[in-house]
Parts: sequence; structure tokens; C-alpha cells
Amino acid sequence: MTTPRRAPEVLLRRYWEDPDTPVVTAGLSALSVAYRAALAIRDQAYRWRLLRTGRLHCPVVSVGNLTLGGSGKTPTVELAVRTLQELGAFPAVVSRGYGRATRGVRVVADRDGVRVDTRTAGDEPMLLAERLPGVPVVVGENRLEAGRVAVERCGATALVLDDGFQHRMLAKDLEILVVPGRAPWGNARVFPRGMLREPLSALARAHLVIVTNPTGAEPVAAVTAQVRRFNPSAGVLSARYQVQDALETQSGRRLPVSELAGRRLIAFAGLGSPQSFADTLDGAAVRRVGFVEFPDHHWFTERDLSELAGDARAAGAQGLITTEKDWVRVRDLPPPRLPLWVLPVRLVLESGFETWQRRLAGALAHAERSRPYP
Repeated sequence: MTTPRRAPEVLLRRYWEDPDTPVVTAGLSALSVAYRAALAIRDQAYRWRLLRTGRLHCPVVSVGNLTLGGSGKTPTVELAVRTLQELGAFPAVVSRGYGRATRGVRVVADRDGVRVDTRTAGDEPMLLAERLPGVPVVVGENRLEAGRVAVERCGATALVLDDGFQHRMLAKDLEILVVPGRAPWGNARVFPRGMLREPLSALARAHLVIVTNPTGAEPVAAVTAQVRRFNPSAGVLSARYQVQDALETQSGRRLPVSELAGRRLIAFAGLGSPQSFADTLDGAAVRRVGFVEFPDHHWFTERDLSELAGDARAAGAQGLITTEKDWVRVRDLPPPRLPLWVLPVRLVLESGFETWQRRLAGALAHAERSRPYP
């Protein structure tokens, strides 16, 4: 796997996996102590109501994680939206819109379609808007205000918060925590010494825990045991990415991924956990002769594509392959002079489907009971 130069995020991720400089480790550990203290102060401020949590008159389902990226939040949001639709709700997605070039509340999509471009929306909100036609998608740093816009302007009767586990400004009826089956807690250290966004004790807030792409029963059992240390009642489910037909971007044709198995391809991705994409490619028997790792939410440039094409020529590759999320940050650039394939995935529950449906239906009922009388 090759790594672009001048990418501190990528280098830090590598250091978490293989710390080799005691002075750096000590510095990161000291910053981690300060970060944990800030989290504790924030938590206490909410307990003492110095910071307040608002409630909207509709059910709110949160999808989030404990680690920095790469757990499968976006496919889980999509699955939650589709399930709420099946239960009779008209859900909207509310997201911060990380990496977008705008601020404030923006309606990315409504019942009639997408309203803004990717730079305005952010990559994940745009991807969700395109995968969920007719579903409102609203972005905003203030999720309470964004949720209010989704309800009052877009007519939503339920909200799904993308990356909402650490968000406390908006009251939630269901907390869904997504955990990767591979290295679920990273190095089990809190940022910046590790990739945990909160201590593991935060598992106590989860109502559902979804383990994505486990290699078997053992990783699910290990996650369950850790969850039970802090939370005796959360449901623990497992899910897997289901690979869809690959898209060849220049021609628009789609092929079963099995037809890519014999091609020599250079893979690239700007994700929180690029290894998950590598594992997906390996599981689909796609032959990758190189993997170029970019920082999460990286906005690609013409130079990036030119360098990737050069890597492909040097390796004797027949094309490039990337994720659907990366493609929305690439597609407005001039196309490279070789085939570029996109590999979409969907999340499919392997266990706990009845629990999933029951908890989502319960969130709808709980919100109905919690509504203040007019």
C-alpha cells in the first residue's frame, strides 16, 4: 500500500498501529488526557443543564460510532431510512456535512430531488441524497436547527442523524452504534493517542450495536463481551457489505464484480479506514496491484488523478477502482486516461433483523408518547 506525502492524518493513523517513538507517544498520551478531561467537562455541563438538549416533535434515530471513521455509518443510515419508510414514516437525514465548503443549514435534497452540488453538501450527504431519492437530506453544524428545517420545510416525520452518537444538542429516541468487525476499538486509546472518540464507557448510551463485516462469530462475541461490561441491555447485531455491480465511469456500463476479477487494478480511497475497502476488494476477488491511501474526505485534484494514472502505468494496471463515496469527490474532474471503476456496497443484516425492526418501531412509538400536548 502506498501513501501520499504530506498527509498528517494518514501518518497518525499509521503511528497508532505501530508507535515507534517514545517522545511522540508521550506527547500524544498527554494530549489524550486533556481531550478526555474536556469530554468529561462537556458531559457534566449537560448533566447540570449548563448546556441544553432540545427535542423536536418527531422520532430521532442516531447512527454513529466510537472510532474515527471507517465503521459503516453511511450504509447504516441508508438501512435505517429504508426501514423507517417500511414502518410508515417519512424520514429525513440530518448531517453535519463534514468537509463541505459551506456553513449553516442547507437543504441538500427534498421530495423533488437534489438541490445543491457536492461541495455545498459534503460527500456523505450527497451520496445519501442520490441513494435515497425523494428523502430529504439537510446539513448543518447545529443538528437541532437542521432537524427543525427537515421537519418544518421538508415535511419529515422522523429524523436519522448521520454521525450523531457524540451529538448532544438534539434529544434522540434511539442510539445506534456502528462498530467495525476488524479492530473494533483500534488500539483502544482515546484520540489523539488512538482512534477512540470517547472512552469505551460511552457504550452505556447505545441501544443497538451493529458489528460490520466480522470475519466470523468470534469478533461479534468479543464486541458483545465489551458492550456487556457497560451496557446489559443493548442489542448486538452483525451486518455485512453486499457488493453491487461495478460502474465503469466513462461509459456508464455496469458489470458484476466477478467480471473484474482478472483485471489488474490500482485501488484508491480517502476513507477513515481504507483497510475496509481493501478487505471488500479482496473478498470480491478483485486483483489490486496497488492501493493508494488518501486522508478521509479528501477532495481530489487533477494532479491526484494524473499521479494515480502514472502509478497504474508503472504497475502495468488496466485501470483504477475506488468507492462510491470517493467517486462523488472525483466525478467533476476531467476523467483519467484509463478505465475508472466504482464499487458500490449496501449493508445487509446477518443477524438480529427482528431486533432491528422492533427497536426502530419502538423509537417511533416512544417519540409519539413523548410529544408534548398542544
